Amino acid sequence: MAKQWIKTEEEIRALRESGKRLAQIVEELLESAMPGVSTGALGRLAEARIQTVGGEPIFKGYGKAWGAPPFPAAVCLSLNEEVVHGIPREERVLADGDLLKIDIGMRYRGMVSDMARMKIIGTERPEAKRIKAVTEAALEAGMVTLAAGSSLELYARAVEGVVKAAGFSCVRDLVGHGVGRELHEDPQIPNYQGSGLPQFHFLAGMTVALEPMVNQGSHQVRLGPDGWTFLTQDGTLSGHVENTVLITEHGYEILTAL
Repeated sequence: MAKQWIKTEEEIRALRESGKRLAQIVEELLESAMPGVSTGALGRLAEARIQTVGGEPIFKGYGKAWGAPPFPAAVCLSLNEEVVHGIPREERVLADGDLLKIDIGMRYRGMVSDMARMKIIGTERPEAKRIKAVTEAALEAGMVTLAAGSSLELYARAVEGVVKAAGFSCVRDLVGHGVGRELHEDPQIPNYQGSGLPQFHFLAGMTVALEPMVNQGSHQVRLGPDGWTFLTQDGTLSGHVENTVLITEHGYEILTAL
């Protein structure tokens, strides 16, 4: 089964281009996100830009295959205590101090890239600034462990170590995953130790979506009434960052670098 995780050279070339173009779109979204702009407007911009570059908005309609309400947008836009999967809405207007998480995926030349970035809107509140920094540092610490032959446990320990040292919690109900031919592929990649999920070693040629989700308080989350948005159970802030990453013989390559 693990051999199926490895992408061909042609697939990797297409993924590099997919990730590069997706990162450019995220940069535009980050620049456009400011007080007074609605998440609905950002959602429309995301879909338009994906179409302009010749991509397919892989999030839109997702969930229909297993009977869930189809996700209605090309991008997830989550604010503050929303962990992931926030639905863009015209009535949801960005306010000064909001912590915005932009999570987006695209199929391009047949291959899917997936990424997420954060932005503090306007005034940088200390608590938002801190969780943003810790979440980004946790992903960096996890990626540094990667190379052909490195273990999932080593990655999870590195991510969780940064998060725990800050007094925060890794979300446990949501994990990273393989990516490339489809949006969600095996293996599942938790950001904490002792998950009970199958252990494995990374292989050269694997492409994975690594995405620490970090809560200011408890690791527990709840699903909102829209059937998609996950929120912190205790109402505290949550951070989320994600990269599509290629595993190489001696390290890793970020395919969605800004």
